[in-house]
Amino acid sequence: MTKKYKRTLVTSALPYANGPVHIGHMAGVYIPADIYVRYLRLKGEDVLFIGGSDEHGVPITIRAKKENTTPQAIVDKYHEIIKKSFEDFGISFDVYSRTSSDIHKKTASDFFKKLYDKGEFEEQTSEQYYDEEAQMFLADRYIMGECPRCGNPDAYGDQCESCGSSLNPTDLINPRSTISGSAPVMRETKHWYLPLDKHEAWLRQWILEDHKEWKSNVYGQCKSWLDTGLHPRAVSRDLDWGVPIPLPEAKGKVLYVWFDAPIGYISNTIELLPDSWETWWKSEDTKLVHFIGKDNIVFHCIVFPAMLKADGSYILPENVPANEFLNLEGDKISTSRNWAVWLHEYLEDFPGKSDVLRYVLTANAPETKDNDFTWKDFQARNNNELVAIFGNFVNRALVLTQKYFDNKVPACGELTDYDKETIAEFKNVKETIENYLGNYRFRDALKEAMNLARIGNKYLADTEPWKLAKTDMERVATILNLSLQITANLAIAFEPFLPDSSKKILQFLNTNNFGWHQLGNTALLPAGHQLGEASLLFEKIEDETIEKQVQKLLDTKKANAEEEVKIETAPQKANIEFDDFGKIDIRVGTILECQKVPKTDKLLQFLIDDGMKKRTIISGIAAFYNPEELVGKQVCFIANLAPRKLRGILSEGMILSAENSDGSLALIQPIKEVKPGSQVG
Repeated sequence: MTKKYKRTLVTSALPYANGPVHIGHMAGVYIPADIYVRYLRLKGEDVLFIGGSDEHGVPITIRAKKENTTPQAIVDKYHEIIKKSFEDFGISFDVYSRTSSDIHKKTASDFFKKLYDKGEFEEQTSEQYYDEEAQMFLADRYIMGECPRCGNPDAYGDQCESCGSSLNPTDLINPRSTISGSAPVMRETKHWYLPLDKHEAWLRQWILEDHKEWKSNVYGQCKSWLDTGLHPRAVSRDLDWGVPIPLPEAKGKVLYVWFDAPIGYISNTIELLPDSWETWWKSEDTKLVHFIGKDNIVFHCIVFPAMLKADGSYILPENVPANEFLNLEGDKISTSRNWAVWLHEYLEDFPGKSDVLRYVLTANAPETKDNDFTWKDFQARNNNELVAIFGNFVNRALVLTQKYFDNKVPACGELTDYDKETIAEFKNVKETIENYLGNYRFRDALKEAMNLARIGNKYLADTEPWKLAKTDMERVATILNLSLQITANLAIAFEPFLPDSSKKILQFLNTNNFGWHQLGNTALLPAGHQLGEASLLFEKIEDETIEKQVQKLLDTKKANAEEEVKIETAPQKANIEFDDFGKIDIRVGTILECQKVPKTDKLLQFLIDDGMKKRTIISGIAAFYNPEELVGKQVCFIANLAPRKLRGILSEGMILSAENSDGSLALIQPIKEVKPGSQVG
């Protein structure tokens, strides 16, 4: 039996304030969350929508150093850009705050201290690189050196951006500090860890048994993590930018950003409702829903719930409807390569068309798998759906009413069988959309709303009131009355998806907001009601406009290519003796399992059948393949490479791939299937 709640608390992932937001963020998180919240409000339910900027962590300090400014100046700049972008696109937060606020610092500090006092943390001492000149411990990204895999002299302490290998700082050859340029030394440091392994039993029951209704991509990733086994995670870091650890012995240490950021949901609620925030976070009759992208699933389904459970006074999320990633013109969106459609730039090029982008991103939402945004599809959906169907119907209904009935709603006469059939076609629209929205299937819900516009458009085209006006004005009155009632229904159905367009329709109809309960009603506008002045709801987008956007991306790609330090083809390495080659044991293996390595962008973990046993191999190709598409495929791998640990996982070999001039990787595979373990030579 589904539990009844009195209120719903909705959070959306806190965007990182070291750059603007792009269409991938919108499609993955913010538009779905806003649709859901607007739908609940339209139903008259008690709902709170919490947002804010994530403003701590190493990437922000690196950006500040690069721009010769302070971390606070960086987050101040991008917080305002992000906040305005959300406002311009109608993302209807009840509060949009930030994790650099005083309220957040106190809330996060108190949260840590309560868990510390309860004995919920483990203390561990380890050796980390320390810059004696700068007198500071170095985060992974503040260490560079030679990659042990490919020889790139400028590999970072966590990853080589040349070959994609995941690294630990201690893997680097001749490491150096990016702060002072000096060689760092190893020094002991103490950190506090949240022992996730102690929470594994209840997390397994809560997720795998109690929440089987979660989206398959969310449930599957959680199951993968739990089946692999949970381990303690550090909640502190040696850094001077962040929320200080509230302990006397923790000078120079701050909360790790993954621990700090989700507490921002709580602190932002406190900022909005200082006297009643606990009702939203600690009452069992509150439904908590997190909207996030797939890269945040583990934090919101496993880590943050463990934090809340450890505290003991908070509710846990009822659902975490995470989306997959949106690509751009067939390529992964990349902020570092400027391969993105930035929201603030979109509105400069398409003023007043925020709803068009909301429509396209929802219609093409990456709900269960990665999807692709193209400018041609954007144009086609605008011209062929919003303009030709939705806008065309609304405009004709209003213009004809103005022409034949002095812009007043005509009286409805006797309905024909076709009128009744048309009404019957959308009598279940409310129930259908509700079912989709209640199950976080926003793409299907939008399709159902657009189907209502298709019904109206077909109705007007079939009845042709402009022809009947010569002989039967009573019939014309009925047709236009029903058309206007459908138009009013469209204002309700599209309010969660296209708020600006729905507002325009209400202005055209010269009426106030309708309630969700009125969707499907064909008597919303009384006869004689004076309509407002109509105009085009949507405008056609010409080829020239789209070509400019495509060219902008091509220019970006060209600029990126020009900045590449690589030459078109890698130079041939020095000749080797045949006996040296003979030492390498290259074999063919069949991929049995494949999954992303948590907290990395580029690493995949493979389980390979090598003909004799199953072996685990880590490979840095996650940016170019989806794990599920590789299962069952055969690959070539070096079988006799000495095992080594990558991100705590023992990798027993190296999967072979070829690198294109653009940096993309392609697996080396046999043309036809061979027996696992077959040697390559």
